[in-house]
Amino acid sequence: MDARNLAAERRDRLWLDESSGDFAIFEDEVAQTTRAEDWPHASEIAKNIPIYDGEAVRRTAQSVRTRRELMAEWAAVFATGPGVIVIRAAMDDLAVVDRATAVFETIIETEKAGSGGGGDHFAKPGANDRVWNALEKHCLADPKNFARYYASEAVAMTSEAWLGRGYQMTAQVNRVNPGGAAQTPHRDYHLGFMSPEQMTAFPAHIHRISPLLTLQGAIAHGDMPIESGPTVLLPYSQTFFEGYLAFGREPFQRYFADHAVQLPLAKGDAVFFNPALMHGAGANQSSDIRRMANLLQVSSAFGRAMEAVDRSRMTLALYPALRAASAAGELSAAAIANAVAASAEGYAFPTNLDRDPPIGGRAPKTQAEHVHAALAAGEDAETFVSRITAHDARRSA
Repeated sequence: MDARNLAAERRDRLWLDESSGDFAIFEDEVAQTTRAEDWPHASEIAKNIPIYDGEAVRRTAQSVRTRRELMAEWAAVFATGPGVIVIRAAMDDLAVVDRATAVFETIIETEKAGSGGGGDHFAKPGANDRVWNALEKHCLADPKNFARYYASEAVAMTSEAWLGRGYQMTAQVNRVNPGGAAQTPHRDYHLGFMSPEQMTAFPAHIHRISPLLTLQGAIAHGDMPIESGPTVLLPYSQTFFEGYLAFGREPFQRYFADHAVQLPLAKGDAVFFNPALMHGAGANQSSDIRRMANLLQVSSAFGRAMEAVDRSRMTLALYPALRAASAAGELSAAAIANAVAASAEGYAFPTNLDRDPPIGGRAPKTQAEHVHAALAAGEDAETFVSRITAHDARRSA
């Protein structure tokens, strides 16, 4: 192969585009059948999904050997198997779940009275009831209940199986009321929260790594029959490499509509899945069920930089120099963008989603985007200080 062809091949292998992903390969990958013999700890297989018994999980957790065997099985499910598990009676004390539900409902009503409710990633504001940062709010409202709730072996073992020690727990309560529409099928955080244009800025190996950085989970806070709209899932879809870019396209959406599955859940049941699994909340077609789940998003401990850096202080110091260099033509727009990338926060998360909600998109505006907007508008330093100060205030816990 000559040098020119080699360079082109490497470019195309590293940089995906909005047309990436062969639908025929996708069909072949998701057409697999889950065999009970491959998942010996599962109590049954339902609609291609391994089901586990919560009491058996708690017994297994008592031995280091059996605990690790079960976690190894779950890691294989998430990586190359169906991509999703259900744990029946994951929460062993329903009184703890009921108390947490009461805490969440109080928070919902208090926040609705104060602001009318926050925005959502995949639903119109007001279509359902969302509690951002339910983890911290739950802990502060009732530490005793929080301790018993998150003492769950099911939650700890699934998190550790996929992410290892030091994982970072976050949670958002979602209550979908009667008539609530289904979500558009999607993948989740990180790349799943981006537009196709944003995704193409990340090389192929980041598309491969993204699913390894988080785990998705949901704990049912009430019985969820199918008509109430429990999560719709497409087993094995997490194995399709180009899915972040491809799943929004019509053939993939149509396939999901025709082949995805739902399982009813009982109060205290939990579902956990690879964030790359194609999924979406179902439509609540019931007349009287307010379907509440505590949505867990667990992140790898490794998703952090080595040093603590005050990027706001850097940005405030740098802005006058950038503005002057731009006005004098001393630095090109590309060169200024490089300097911004080395200094400002270029990612929207973590943030305070109550004050900095993803209205109009899946992620709020980043600090770097604010810097570019200020430069484009020719803002003076004083106005820029106000912009960054307000942005920091919205992001703080």
